[in-house]
Amino acid sequence: MQVLIVESDAELGSLWARHMERRGHRVLLTCDQDEAIAALMQDSFGVLLLDLVLGTGSAFAVADYASFRQPEARVIFVTDTAFFSDGSIFRHLQNAAAFLPSGTPPEDLVALVDHYGARGSVSPCRPDDG
Repeated sequence: MQVLIVESDAELGSLWARHMERRGHRVLLTCDQDEAIAALMQDSFGVLLLDLVLGTGSAFAVADYASFRQPEARVIFVTDTAFFSDGSIFRHLQNAAAFLPSGTPPEDLVALVDHYGARGSVSPCRPDDG
């Protein structure tokens, strides 16, 4: 499965990417809204691991664009802030699958990517061609 990581902290993003690659995922690491949008325009992703507070740009814009461009992709939000700690992010973004602290162990993030990626890999129903 292809995973898009959008994380302004290159060291943290690289740590997550290495763990996912060890599990056999293809990973693209981007650091801001513009790079993430460009990636979504060029490739398909099963899961986005998206920092809620980006150094440049808006995580909401990335998630919103992903829901338009790749509606089957699930978004796992990570943050080191208390924003949306009440769970309201799930009311704002239809593709939000999980919301975790940035300090979540990488192996736990990989388990969630595996889980939501497997759920998103089911083919949508298509009308009969006959």
